[in-house]
Amino acid sequence: MPTPQPGDEVVVSSVYGPRKGGPTVLRILLGAQLRRLREAKGITLEEAGRKIRASHSKMSRLELGRVGFKDRDVADLLTEYDVLDDQERDLLRALARQANGQGWWHIYSDILPSWFEAYVGLEEAASSIRSYEVQFVPGLLQTEDYARAVTVLGYPDVPDEVERRVSLRMARQKLLTTTDDPLRLWAVVDEAVLRRPLGGPEVMREQIRRLIEVCSMPNVTIQVIPFDKGGHAAAGGPFSVLRFAEPDLPGPCPTVSVGRHGDSEQTRAGMDGNYRPDFHHAQRA
Repeated sequence: MPTPQPGDEVVVSSVYGPRKGGPTVLRILLGAQLRRLREAKGITLEEAGRKIRASHSKMSRLELGRVGFKDRDVADLLTEYDVLDDQERDLLRALARQANGQGWWHIYSDILPSWFEAYVGLEEAASSIRSYEVQFVPGLLQTEDYARAVTVLGYPDVPDEVERRVSLRMARQKLLTTTDDPLRLWAVVDEAVLRRPLGGPEVMREQIRRLIEVCSMPNVTIQVIPFDKGGHAAAGGPFSVLRFAEPDLPGPCPTVSVGRHGDSEQTRAGMDGNYRPDFHHAQRA
């Protein structure tokens, strides 16, 4: 079986409409459909969990698409929810099998935290991303040499890992240039991003040229907040807001926010769009 490549999509045509995306996306879609079926029958999470010998928390993770699905569990749940039509059952079980697959980024799983693997999967399905950066050029717009200079800061003694991380970042950028509905990116950066030298003068010149080039792309917008604008509400740290055309991604609200909290190096993903007001503040700065 060929290894999936960046930008590859799994398409599932169904009575629910065409679904496309990697395994992260498919797990969320299947979980959302199982939740709707359960709620339509008035069955609680605990009752459904007993059917497949699962706890309340496991059922919640299944419906949120955070874990994979066993075929037997899907079949038992469909029976519990009175989904008896063979065509509909086969469709949802096929979706579960695809959802248990591996995205093209799986080859980098040994160097990625689990939250970022999930983020890359959601990034693949996003229709647009709005990001704010205070220190570095957004990853989707970095040149290879600039990305290497940034990555070395965090991993100065592991050159092989640096190269793999750079390779992953370059692969993710293909989302901007795919000919079929490319990702829309709106990046707001602080002036410090352009003035902080990384990798030497030539690396910075190449990076600035790259930013000028992408500004001509219809799906990319870049704004720079000059120093003389002073402080603003988004100045606390970098973040991204992903938006999806599919309402089931990533749940009741079709956005996911990812940001850095305080001085912590831990970045967390949330499904509540917490950073949208901050982006609007940065946009107007």
